[in-house]
Amino acid sequence: MKTIIEIHALQNFVPSNLNRDDTGAPKDAFFGGYRRARVSSQCLKRAIRQYFHVKVEQGTLNVDDIASRTKRVLDAIVELLVSEGHSELESKSKTQLALAAIELSIKEDGKSEYLLFLGQREIQEIARIISEKWDTINTAAPQSESEKKPGKARKDAAKQADPELRKALDKVFNGGKALDVALFGRMLADMPAKNQNAACQVAHAISTHSVEREFDFYTAVDDLKPEDTAGADMMGTIEFNSACFYRYAVVDWEKLISNLQGDVELAKKGLVAFLEGFVVAEPTGKQNTFAAHNPPEFVAMSIRHDTAPRNLANAFEMPIRANKNEALTLSSAAKLVEKGKALSTAFGGAGKTYVLDLTGVNLAGFGEAVGSLDELLGKVSSEIKE
Repeated sequence: MKTIIEIHALQNFVPSNLNRDDTGAPKDAFFGGYRRARVSSQCLKRAIRQYFHVKVEQGTLNVDDIASRTKRVLDAIVELLVSEGHSELESKSKTQLALAAIELSIKEDGKSEYLLFLGQREIQEIARIISEKWDTINTAAPQSESEKKPGKARKDAAKQADPELRKALDKVFNGGKALDVALFGRMLADMPAKNQNAACQVAHAISTHSVEREFDFYTAVDDLKPEDTAGADMMGTIEFNSACFYRYAVVDWEKLISNLQGDVELAKKGLVAFLEGFVVAEPTGKQNTFAAHNPPEFVAMSIRHDTAPRNLANAFEMPIRANKNEALTLSSAAKLVEKGKALSTAFGGAGKTYVLDLTGVNLAGFGEAVGSLDELLGKVSSEIKE
């Protein structure tokens, strides 16, 4: 039996610029023929991953349960080797050769060619193997004649490496039971066999209504300017918008357990941390300027079996227009509930849905109301079959 956990949220932000494009403007998209405000899935996942660090500080998660996305894996491994008593210079040399054995090259600036998404346990295990096989890693190995061709150089370095070292390192790249790798997946360009398919899918958040770009013209005055001098010393514009976002994500429960190497307890902790982070974590773009700290006012979580996921964004194909004396969020919630019930009637597979609602919408036939986020997470957790 396949189990999916879906989360739908409506979040109305005050004027803000949470997620910028290359021009500094808030990201947007056309949907249903109208311009909508947008927050990218990458931005949302980043906020959730940062929230995992909060859970580590609270003691809910262990630091080894999360991963790092970095080009500075050499520094991380060397730090561990130095803490074991090895010299820094030799640690760098041997680590570079060890990584070359599995065709992961380090550039002259000490960084990898691309961002590596590695669990803390994977980084620790690489350092342990290098330390264990310290004497077999020959730092005086001759440079490849094909050094000007990076791809060929990596292959030559791998062939020259100790086969036992290569075999040991090859076993390391299993995700390291890191929650964010298990949830969001990863791609290792030089080691495609070690890629990990995500257990979670996160949609781009879009506004339930159409938006127009707005501009804030600002000026700044030099505090030490002579009093008889008029005028501003700096001026400019910042684009912003205000939008009620529909947000959606789905988690494949069995895939999450598989990615975490069968650790059901960790999968359950990770699922709850993800769902909580999805609700609580916010993008950080321009928050010092706008302070757009507005929690969702409608959150629905569904546990469904042997059925396809359902993104309910089409509830807003026609943009919401708030009626007089009716909140935009309430109008959006009403459309969301209507679409959810219609799809359930048409396609079945309703499952169990719990709703934290602050809008006052009529939930009849959509889900069971709960009074708090803690209760919502508890209900979902108790529904998950181990």
